Amino acid sequence: MNQANEFENGDSKPYWDAAREGRLVFQRCCACGEVQFPPRHHCVSCWESDIEWIQSSGLGKVESFTIVRRAPTSVFRDKVPYAVVAVKVEEGPTMITNLIGEDALDVRIGDAVQVDFVEDAGGNVLPQYKRAAAV
Repeated sequence: MNQANEFENGDSKPYWDAAREGRLVFQRCCACGEVQFPPRHHCVSCWESDIEWIQSSGLGKVESFTIVRRAPTSVFRDKVPYAVVAVKVEEGPTMITNLIGEDALDVRIGDAVQVDFVEDAGGNVLPQYKRAAAV
């Protein structure tokens, strides 16, 4: 049974449904072709509302990163240190997400990365990335 997660809303439901299936999808505007993330009910480029969902390759490059060494809340205490990255995906948008894997803390700008899907303690399936060499 597909159950909504705490992040899901009307605009993002197809995104989270795909994540639960291990697929990464983005919205593409049928009027201007702009690919966007996060999901919205209209195109951020031309404001048209004719939007379709497209399958992503799941590939991208690290544009920026930070290593979190001090937990912002007690929930993250057992996770530090961890890497937060800005990933420019092949389809165009930039995603802010965690970098996972044993070599995540060795991340560098320009590193090739590939999406992976991780279920959190609340049962939410989250797209995260691994360095492509580690996949």
